[in-house]
Amino acid sequence: MGNIFQIPCDGAFFNRCLDCFLGEAAYISNLQDNLDALDTELGNLIAKKNDVMRRVVDAERQQMRRLDRVQRWVSRVDAVKTGADELIRDGSQEIDKLCVGGYCSKNCRSSYKLGKQVAKKLRDVETLIAEGVFEAVATKVVPKRAPEPVADERPTERTVVGLQSQLEQVWRCLAEESAGIIGLYGMGGVGKTTLLTHINNKFLESPTNFDCVIWVVVSKDLRLEKIQEDIGKKIGLVGDSWKSRSVEEKALDIFRSLREKRIVLLLDDIWERVDLTKVGVPLSGPKNTTSKVVFTTRFIGVCGSMEADRKFLVACLSEKDAWELFREKVGEETLKSDHDIAELAQIVANECGGLPLALITIGRAMAYRKKAEQWRRAIEELRRSASKFACLGKEVYPLLKFSYDSLQNDTIRSCFLYCCLYPEDYGILKWDLIDCWIGEGFFGESDRSGAENQGYDILDTLVRACLLEELEDDEVKMHDVIRDMALWITGEIEKEKQNFLVCAGAGLKEAPPVKGWKNVRRSSLMQNQIETLSEVPTCPHLLTLFLDFNKELKIADGFFQFMPSLKVLKMSNCSYLKLPVGMSELGSSLELLDISDTSIRELPEELKKLVNLKCLNLRWTSQLRKIPRQLISNSSRLRVLRMFATGYFYLHEASEDSVLFCGGEVLVQELLGLKYLEVLELTLGSYHALQILLSSNKLKSCIRSLYLQLAGDATSIIDATAFADLNHLNELWIDEGFELEELKIVQKRREPFVFRSLHRVTIHSCQKLKDVTFLVFAPNLKSLDLDRCDAMEEIISVGKIAETPEMMGHISPFENLQMLHLSYLPILKSIYWKPLPFTHLKEMVVRGCDQLEKLPLDSNSAKERKFVIRGYTHWWNRLQWEDEATQIAFRSCIQPPY
Repeated sequence: MGNIFQIPCDGAFFNRCLDCFLGEAAYISNLQDNLDALDTELGNLIAKKNDVMRRVVDAERQQMRRLDRVQRWVSRVDAVKTGADELIRDGSQEIDKLCVGGYCSKNCRSSYKLGKQVAKKLRDVETLIAEGVFEAVATKVVPKRAPEPVADERPTERTVVGLQSQLEQVWRCLAEESAGIIGLYGMGGVGKTTLLTHINNKFLESPTNFDCVIWVVVSKDLRLEKIQEDIGKKIGLVGDSWKSRSVEEKALDIFRSLREKRIVLLLDDIWERVDLTKVGVPLSGPKNTTSKVVFTTRFIGVCGSMEADRKFLVACLSEKDAWELFREKVGEETLKSDHDIAELAQIVANECGGLPLALITIGRAMAYRKKAEQWRRAIEELRRSASKFACLGKEVYPLLKFSYDSLQNDTIRSCFLYCCLYPEDYGILKWDLIDCWIGEGFFGESDRSGAENQGYDILDTLVRACLLEELEDDEVKMHDVIRDMALWITGEIEKEKQNFLVCAGAGLKEAPPVKGWKNVRRSSLMQNQIETLSEVPTCPHLLTLFLDFNKELKIADGFFQFMPSLKVLKMSNCSYLKLPVGMSELGSSLELLDISDTSIRELPEELKKLVNLKCLNLRWTSQLRKIPRQLISNSSRLRVLRMFATGYFYLHEASEDSVLFCGGEVLVQELLGLKYLEVLELTLGSYHALQILLSSNKLKSCIRSLYLQLAGDATSIIDATAFADLNHLNELWIDEGFELEELKIVQKRREPFVFRSLHRVTIHSCQKLKDVTFLVFAPNLKSLDLDRCDAMEEIISVGKIAETPEMMGHISPFENLQMLHLSYLPILKSIYWKPLPFTHLKEMVVRGCDQLEKLPLDSNSAKERKFVIRGYTHWWNRLQWEDEATQIAFRSCIQPPY
């Protein structure tokens, strides 16, 4: 018989084995409880981390440095959270495997392994909670300068209907180390930019470890230089010398500035791959492993070419969210005005397909339609239009076209379509656009004032209909999707009627072949790199031609000879422009000629034959030396003449055969003969020329902008109150008044005078001027720029105001001021003698004003809104404050100057 192998087993050994078995089995039986406990304790840990980080952020805003042990604890919390999130996510699968009342598992090995990991992670979380008690989280350091806000707040909708979930998803993704590049893709108008904006603004609300958030709009016309300039502006790489550097040099500067920082780069509206390395963005390195790039695009393929680590589809809204957004835009008053409207409104909302842009646009269009029949017709129109077009047109453009169709008349519709001549993301100056509308004849033969008012009314209509976006008081922009829809209308719906040729911002180096221009009515080749227009096109129907922003453009002689209908010709910002021979061929048709912001030196005599010219724009033609005599007076139908900063480089060198001779006195004499003139922007080189102007009631009523270049003038005192008679004066610029000592307030009448229309004032190189107290009577002033006025001690003189207290009334100076730029005023000590609210101020820039030791601010000045104060650290550190609360309130506003 074989030997029997026996193991002696006493009671103690058996108990230990049983305890071990039961202990390991407990990992399975307690899995559900441990997962619940881990989820709860993890939430407590994150709450504690957020409390600690709020203390850290507050301390860092006070120029303190976080303690290393706090940073190590935060890093451990982040690492534990990542692991715990994975265990909680995997735990639900293991729970489904449990059997025998939860005491056993269908896969014991897997459940045991996970249960053990959960128990350990729970202990780690509890340990970190216990360790996360810090009496101090930061230590004091010698402050260099007050830190900038991590991000610049951007305007957006009040609510985030339907985007909150994705906002939280992307925000969590930003905390993951593995997700360096994040793509947000989806169709146009779906809310990608809105989502990105809320991500940007969330950095101002939630504590993070990032040093800087940078926002860049890329758009279809990809230019690395533009991206570099936007990044440079945010991180302090600015100035003409830096802008003139090559792309490669700028990339090195950006890389050196950012490689040691943790940044978030937000790129909006990418159409193709952006080579971040060529831009200079550091994608890897020892200290920037937590840097992120988040971009928006219409194309999922771009997510691949950008090597996105994570991508999110920004989809159309669910039916519930779409209805919530739509009813918000329509308003409860309209929805309740007829008992059938609420049901009909839900049908209209459904027809929008969940596209936020369509919901907002159509919702606002329907906001004041309070009859059920109006809603039924709207439903019929939407359904009828949507069935006619396939692909993108079937899903998007008919919905957007509904707002176009809802415009009151063909004039407004034509004005809207005209806006697609401008490039994508282009800020369109309102007055410039209205000049073109009037030049095209959209408003008939009405007087200029009436036509201008009609133009502004139409702009308001288009902004309210969400077909244009208002950037500033004087600028609008066409959303890229809306612009695409407008181009679609001109090309598909009204092709025969409109005949647009639009290549604006297309990166062209050569113009389209002229054989395709024959039937074109409106053409835009602006913002390209076209160097020559050598072929002579035949365009019998052409009404408008935009050639702006082709900097090297050369136009062949005779180019315009076969354009008998041309009314609007724009060639602004063509740096080396020379007007071709043959411009006189446009004499019977041309109504608007814009050659502003060019380096043109002389206007040819043949322009005298433009007998139908009604609007001539010569703004900022600073090198213009000669305008032949009688050229202006021969333009007898001229209604708008823009000559702001015209020829100011050579104003005192003009020859006798130029109307610029004698500082503009000859020009003013010619202007007196223009019976239809209504809008005048003027550059004068002498006080005597100004007096001649002010002696004419006709010219005073026309003046909108006035540039005084007084380099050769000995005038020491100018009566500033005379400007009050210029009822429409919007902009005043005084340059090189070397002898000018005072802009005097002369009380000539009992009633108080006010410069009510004055919005912008710039005074440069007036070395003897002591103050600009007259501006206390400019209640609507928005921009003030003072530069190189060596004798200026006060901007508003308390002594002069005390001399005329009856003139003050209830006026509060600078109550509408948005921009204040003070440069190289070496003895300036006071802006104003007491604090001001500055409820509209956006930016204050102070450079070279070392004696300015106190700003007119108190804690109430920051109540309404924050604004940027740009200045050097050494000046900021010497400032005296009204009280400690004021200093604290404005500490976060300081940024370096441009």
